[in-house]
Amino acid sequence: MKKEKGSISIHTENIFPVIKKFLYSDNEIFLRELVSNAVDATQKIRRLASLGQYKGELGDVTIDVAFDEKAKTITISDRGIGMTADEVKKYINQIAFSGATEFVEKFKEAKDANEIIGRFGLGFYSAFMVADEVEIQTLSYQEGAEPARWICDGSTSYELSTGSRTERGTDIILHINKDSEEFLEKNKLQDILEKYGKFLPVPIRFGTRTTSEPDGEDDEGKPRYKSVEVDNIINNTSPAWTKSPSELKDEDYLAFYRELYPYSLDEPLFWIHLNVDYPFNLTGILYFPKLKENFEVQKNKIKLYSRQVFITDEVKDIVPEFLMLLHGVIDSPDIPLNVSRSFLQADSNVKKINAHITKKVADKLAELFKSDRKGFEEKWKDIGLFVKYGMLSDDKFAEKASDFCLVKNTDDEVYTIKEYAEKVKDIQQDKDGNVVYLYTNDAAQQDGYIATAKDRGYDVLAMDSPIDSHFVAYLEQKAEKTQLKRVDADVIDKLIQKDDAKELQLSEEESKTVTSLFEKAISRDNMKVEVAALGEQELPVTVTIDEFMRRMKDMAQTGGGMSFYGTMPDNYKVTVNGNHPLIKRVLSSENEEEQQQLAKQAFDLALLSRGLLTGNELTNFVKRSVSLIG
Repeated sequence: MKKEKGSISIHTENIFPVIKKFLYSDNEIFLRELVSNAVDATQKIRRLASLGQYKGELGDVTIDVAFDEKAKTITISDRGIGMTADEVKKYINQIAFSGATEFVEKFKEAKDANEIIGRFGLGFYSAFMVADEVEIQTLSYQEGAEPARWICDGSTSYELSTGSRTERGTDIILHINKDSEEFLEKNKLQDILEKYGKFLPVPIRFGTRTTSEPDGEDDEGKPRYKSVEVDNIINNTSPAWTKSPSELKDEDYLAFYRELYPYSLDEPLFWIHLNVDYPFNLTGILYFPKLKENFEVQKNKIKLYSRQVFITDEVKDIVPEFLMLLHGVIDSPDIPLNVSRSFLQADSNVKKINAHITKKVADKLAELFKSDRKGFEEKWKDIGLFVKYGMLSDDKFAEKASDFCLVKNTDDEVYTIKEYAEKVKDIQQDKDGNVVYLYTNDAAQQDGYIATAKDRGYDVLAMDSPIDSHFVAYLEQKAEKTQLKRVDADVIDKLIQKDDAKELQLSEEESKTVTSLFEKAISRDNMKVEVAALGEQELPVTVTIDEFMRRMKDMAQTGGGMSFYGTMPDNYKVTVNGNHPLIKRVLSSENEEEQQQLAKQAFDLALLSRGLLTGNELTNFVKRSVSLIG
């Protein structure tokens, strides 16, 4: 071949500084792009061979990545389809550069490398982010083809001549620039290859690694091992998601989960295998993990691939927000490499994929509930948080999930939402026809209030997950004529008001006296005293916090957009049971000090039941208790 020097005809004098400028922050993706190109070239020769259009031996098609620290080079070698000199001119000089020119003209403000690479054919030219000079040695698979060599120093000039390659395929040789010498380090390259190429469909070899293999037995009969050098193959070319679900057993799915998350201590609860080819292509496996209380830290565990090339683990536009708690892999060739935010938000395929994944997850949960309700109930502690989060954030999911979303009461009995409504609709209906669901967020601390409710024959729900402060409001909104009240939000007769209200056994004057006595004994601005007509068996004093205010404060703590309420002080209501014998004793005492002591004691007992009696007040309460019984 006659040596040819030329200048690439583009409007911009020098494209490479522009490429470097815009892609610099993501410079490691040069390796992803070049290895992906090598995989494409290999897949093409495999395809031609399967169609009978290539008659030669395929041989070993492993792709090699090598580096030479002294020569400051990185080489990516494949035994793929190769290129002729004319194809080099077409694909390297014309198509890619025209894409680069278009990029410079239209996307000068681009900040995301993925927005550029892929859309403008700049995959190969990402090499110039790290190289002063790039050389291609290539030989086409076509019979009689001559090897070609292309070299470019990052300007618009190139040289094309006869190459030295003797077998089908392509070498890309990068002469690494001074600013990028960090890439001439084995561990760095290994990490990048594992990140982007862990599941590529063609074997990727990166030198060798040392391993141990059995070598007979020693004199004591114990196994002996020897060190051997083996090929360091980076990738698993047939990951579980590329196979048909019928080929896989539970242990295969669990093995793949461990491959994805080698440091995870827990096994997943169950999984969904995605396999769609119309109206878009989508494969993948989504795992339901055991959720920790702080579920925020578990996000970004789903990895997005395109034809087994890792793209990103920022998938929140592809996967609905609540499904970000899942782990696993999604692979779709319909999501191109340039996954910029603006692209994802606008792309119709992405929206369809998002909706499909939601539907598949809801269908899987519904199927598990119907086929094995007992098993589903046992897993509810781990998946309940996830289901409630989904119902709060996605209406379509909520519609399906209402059939399998469970609630549990303080006796550990489990019901669907519909079953629970049926259970309490008669006994927990107030005088205005509203059904009241009582709930606790801390059964141990609110035990006294729960016991009082149960004495009335009422049921109490356990709503103690981090998201339940929001889910309580959701249930109230969705259920007709239904209110949810925390069991310690007021005295029980006011939480569920009936027509048969008790009469107060104190005169108006006596009520004022009791109010004044307790206000003086309590002496706190955030405690409002009121006298109520309750049963004689009820506590003499109860301390509660208003349901609305407490709910707003709870939501503020869990990021519900109610931060204003989070800064407000706690205000309590002190309900004095005017029908209790102790109150009559307080009134009948002619010793003001005794009255104050009894009032303070009754109040402190109420505080103690709420866990609000601490420090000096607790010490004084103990001393006073001793003196009263002494």
